[in-house]
Amino acid sequence: MYAIVDIETTGGSPHSEKITEIAILLYDGKKITHEYSTLINPEREIPYFITALTGISNEMVATAPKFYEVAKEIVELTQDKIFVAHNSNFDYSFIRSEFRQLGYAFKRDQLCTVRLSRKLIPGLKSYSLGKLCANLNIHIQNRHRAAGDALATARLFDYLIRLEKSSQLFENKEDILFRGLHPDFDKKQVLSIPEETGVYYFLNERNEVIYVGKSRNLHKRILSHLSNNSSRRAIQMKENIVTVSVEITGSELIALLKESDEIKHIKPLYNRAQRWSLFTYGLYAYTNVNGYTCFKIDKNTEKSGLPITCFKSLKEAREEMYRQVQINKLCQKLSGLYESAGACFYYPMNDCNGACIQKESPDAYNQRAQNVFKAFSYDRENFYIIDKGRNYEEKSVVKIENGRYIGFGFFPVYANIQDLSGFDEYIKHYNDNRDIQRIIISYLKHKKIEKIIRF
Repeated sequence: MYAIVDIETTGGSPHSEKITEIAILLYDGKKITHEYSTLINPEREIPYFITALTGISNEMVATAPKFYEVAKEIVELTQDKIFVAHNSNFDYSFIRSEFRQLGYAFKRDQLCTVRLSRKLIPGLKSYSLGKLCANLNIHIQNRHRAAGDALATARLFDYLIRLEKSSQLFENKEDILFRGLHPDFDKKQVLSIPEETGVYYFLNERNEVIYVGKSRNLHKRILSHLSNNSSRRAIQMKENIVTVSVEITGSELIALLKESDEIKHIKPLYNRAQRWSLFTYGLYAYTNVNGYTCFKIDKNTEKSGLPITCFKSLKEAREEMYRQVQINKLCQKLSGLYESAGACFYYPMNDCNGACIQKESPDAYNQRAQNVFKAFSYDRENFYIIDKGRNYEEKSVVKIENGRYIGFGFFPVYANIQDLSGFDEYIKHYNDNRDIQRIIISYLKHKKIEKIIRF
């Protein structure tokens, strides 16, 4: 467990200056589990140039707790944790000095993200927090404030941990992993791919996108492609990959929507059909020679067309269809659940009106069959889907209006959205189609989201 720490001070010397603000983030190696920050009354004047840099004024700290008042909490938060900071000697020395004045010996194991960055990302001109984060596209909000810089350090540390794990992986498996790849493929580009949810792109030597995919763990998924020798197609694709690009989405639903749109727009060589990675079976409808609406459960393949809805397994699909048959008093035979040359199993039990042997009119039967379509649609509703964002400071939003998919976007968690239309300024418009609706309906049925807001 790690305690990621950042402080602001009245100056540069721990022997003569004092702490004005502290932030501590507890990090378990995968996510932040606790956040703490507070201003601290340094019991002395804050120089003007420090206020100009940090924005922390004498007025702001006048009513803040003194260090001794928060000392116990700092001890408890950092107890049995590795002390992590950017240029950790600075932060650690100040905190030790404050505790020394209270007669307490503060001692923790340290880890410096400056030193770790120099080891894992050699050759940079600057290893300051600002420059490093800029190079790695890590956004810093409230620069030179403890909470903002601690969060940026946490994101940098998360990146460095993944980078170190990847380096070890490549050291152990390099020969196997990179066998058969294009000679211009630079393995270093894979080291920085995060273990996040998003969309990934494979590009060839002409910088053309040859494959688009999505994953809840981009790093693992891309490595699986690069080590895949299970088919001629997989080997051929590996031989053509020169560049790997990723786009983090946070939300798996956004990743699915983005992937579908990109495949239809770009038409990559190795995406011959929309992938059905989550839902392998689909429910399909057709009209038989007697005019009755029939259903069948089949595997989702390139030739299957677009299903009414999709399922993870055949068992799940059959269970749901049995439920629809019972609710709507449909025929098992016409619903793909019973094979017979004559009447279905339910007819002698009076649970089927006889559509299987033309005892019920097609119009009457088809009217009830329409309820199956309605069960797997959002029936022209208006709502926003709110879910995870790409980082801690934002959420994702998907808009459905009059039953049509409008698009998606990301909004800051601190955004002052006074009415629901405020979400619209963050939404980028995308095309609606049956496949997109299948994705949204199936996702809402099978996955958890944060919330739905109807309008």
